[in-house]
Amino acid sequence: MKESFIKYVFDQEGGIYMVEDKLLKDIIEEWKEDKKQYVKKSTFAAYQLLIQNHILPRFGEKKEVKEEDVQSFALEKLSAGLSEKTIKDIIIVLKMILKFAVKNGYLDYVQIDVKFPTNQQKKELEVFSKSDQKKFMNYLRDNFTFKNLGIFICLSTGMRIGEICGLRWQDVDVDDGVIMVRHTLQRIYILDEGERHTEIILDTPKTSNSIRDIPMSSELLRIMKQFNKVVNDDYFVISNDINPIEPRTYRNYYKRLCKKLDIPELKFQGLRHSFATRCIEANGDYKTVSVLLGHSNISTTLNLYVHPNKEQKKKLINKMLKSL
Repeated sequence: MKESFIKYVFDQEGGIYMVEDKLLKDIIEEWKEDKKQYVKKSTFAAYQLLIQNHILPRFGEKKEVKEEDVQSFALEKLSAGLSEKTIKDIIIVLKMILKFAVKNGYLDYVQIDVKFPTNQQKKELEVFSKSDQKKFMNYLRDNFTFKNLGIFICLSTGMRIGEICGLRWQDVDVDDGVIMVRHTLQRIYILDEGERHTEIILDTPKTSNSIRDIPMSSELLRIMKQFNKVVNDDYFVISNDINPIEPRTYRNYYKRLCKKLDIPELKFQGLRHSFATRCIEANGDYKTVSVLLGHSNISTTLNLYVHPNKEQKKKLINKMLKSL
């Protein structure tokens, strides 16, 4: 029987040291076996990709992980062009692995805090102008197809592309006038013994807040009522077929349509951003907008969409001074 060697190393400089002689790549394999029991298949697939592409190449052969290693890793990834959000997602997974290691006696715990430069320019949100959105919606009204209906729904509800691709007619309640968001369709990467393949899955939305009922506008409700008695409840809305249209295919269709109409080719997410922006411009209260979008908390909505322009700032200052 092989003897197990345990070593305890305490570092005054903030290092995490192995307390059992294991490489991080071995701990990761144990963590994956444990984690996949508790998370959705799509979530686990996302974890696997981050591990394979980023964590293993940098930390896999290490027996210790120091805060300064993670800090330099983050800055290198930032310089390589990765977004701050993606890097934070990688670090979240790394911290979950380290927490698992501490719990199982493989590591001695230490806090890891990573800082990002404060002078990074915030990317401007991609939103259709009111005139472009009006032009788009007029075309969709006058040129009906089920694919066009899906884009019209997105501009009228702020649904995500996976949610619209996973929407079935049974999720459209014309009596209550709501669209029930219960599923999302996505293609995920599966890593199986080093081999990659993809598959389409219909899953529950990304968070519990994403499971929501969105009221339809009077125009959208009128359109949906026309189909209520003739469509098959099991069919997907944008394909009107038992087989769905996957997000990648639908995204390409949307881009071709933008080009045809000579309007900016925003990312598909721009439809959702445009809906939210129009709601804010219409003086919608932020909590309601947050619930409609399925955000997990209102701060996400505030950070993304609530940015007073120059005129709004001047109006507030003048109003304040008049009150004196």
